[in-house]
Amino acid sequence: MKSTRDQIEDIKRDGYSIDFAVIFGYAFENYKKIALYSALVIAVFTFIVFCAVMGLATAFYGLQAILSDFTNVLDFQKLNYGQQILSTIFVSVFAALFSPLGAGFLEIADRADKGEKFDFGSVFAYYKQPYFLQLFSAALILALVSNGISTIIDNLGIAYVGIGVSIMISYFTFFTIPLIIFGNLPAIEAIKSSLIVVSKSPFTIFALFVVGFLCSLTGVIGCCIGIIFTIVFNTSITYSTYYAIFEEQQQPDSIDFIGKSDFE
Repeated sequence: MKSTRDQIEDIKRDGYSIDFAVIFGYAFENYKKIALYSALVIAVFTFIVFCAVMGLATAFYGLQAILSDFTNVLDFQKLNYGQQILSTIFVSVFAALFSPLGAGFLEIADRADKGEKFDFGSVFAYYKQPYFLQLFSAALILALVSNGISTIIDNLGIAYVGIGVSIMISYFTFFTIPLIIFGNLPAIEAIKSSLIVVSKSPFTIFALFVVGFLCSLTGVIGCCIGIIFTIVFNTSITYSTYYAIFEEQQQPDSIDFIGKSDFE
């Protein structure tokens, strides 16, 4: 099988073919295998982190001070430029620290797809070298760029454009994490490679990106707690799309695969 770098070169030269319906169907089957377990992990982890953060914050600052500061932070434009820069850096670093967690859910999707066992530790599999540094670096770079641009645009008074820019950055870097953990690419190369892969099939990838995001939010309807069951659908979409491009099309019968209604 070709290396990921060789496959990227082939994609740059020849492009690739994927089928939206096939990938969506495969993602749904994969999602059914991981939904319940992922929801349990998310619920437990969220509860532990929330209790730890609130406990430490209350001990240091007091509950009333926390609530007052939180209300002020929500009005981002009231911060001066220095505070906005510090806030952007803090949020970006915080987001980057959780990037290996997202990679862990992709690991679960991969193991479920291959019929391998997975457990709670699988979610934290990438909080170790050499993966952690690459995942953290990629997430930090993207978060700083996205949050920085959004902050600048918001200060110019252009409503919603900053959000749109952040969405487009997420879209073009759709494959960054799987390229790091499955393709063994370093952070910068993974970001560049993701741009190449997305640009070769922009409409299909965008459709999958949007559908994955919307399906992940369906749990908000009716009862917000349901989102812990649906949020990992986007993980299945990402994994299935990556698999279709970098794994399935490397098989001997890959030409026969394109256009089928199911992965075989």
